Amino acid sequence: MKFTDKKAILFDLDGTLIDSAPDLALAVNHMLTRIGREEISPTMIRSWVGNGARVLVQRGLSGQMAMTDNLDPELLEKSLAIFLDFYAKNLCVDTVTYPHVRSSLKILKAKGYQLAIVTNKPYDFIQPILDGLKLNGLFELLVGGDTLEKRKPDPSPLHYACKKLGVSVHQCVMVGDSKNDILAANAANMQSIGLSYGYNYGEDINEHDPDISFDDFADILATLSDINQYDLTKQLQYF
Repeated sequence: MKFTDKKAILFDLDGTLIDSAPDLALAVNHMLTRIGREEISPTMIRSWVGNGARVLVQRGLSGQMAMTDNLDPELLEKSLAIFLDFYAKNLCVDTVTYPHVRSSLKILKAKGYQLAIVTNKPYDFIQPILDGLKLNGLFELLVGGDTLEKRKPDPSPLHYACKKLGVSVHQCVMVGDSKNDILAANAANMQSIGLSYGYNYGEDINEHDPDISFDDFADILATLSDINQYDLTKQLQYF
């Protein structure tokens, strides 16, 4: 499949460009220890990532994926503050980019695409992570989970990104690992690329009907650019 007439590419962050679960788990367990709770398996915490910091803290407090209404609001706010403070100081301890992400983004940037991040992660964390992982200078727009009143799977962050970039929905494609990304794209009437390796709560990303899906980030290049596979291999090595 080839996407045509695309000018901008919107990327999710956690689970798409970066594997941040180890540091998120570190922050959740720090929070739990501070309030006198038992730590939770990092594997379990990994399965909870993708809906923003507040939801992750709620899941940490309840010890389950399903949301609950019986959490003490004061405890939630205290715990969220502890989590955010610790995470802000430990953004790139064990967080890494997924294979081929940096080189592929550089190729797409060189090909003239406008690149943007549309994530449910709080805005203030995005640029420090990009700097820490040497992804700075690649993106023209950063949209966080607190940039607008609503976040993915609501389509408003995608529409906002289009407006800021000066492109139409049909000139964009959304790339993400979670159903939140694909559902937001579908609601925005935007084409999408699903990635199988990230955080999607144990579900197959194809269940949510992306236009196409891949196991390797670099595979998106052939759908977006006009260079052949041989040239792609050479450019991936160059970058």
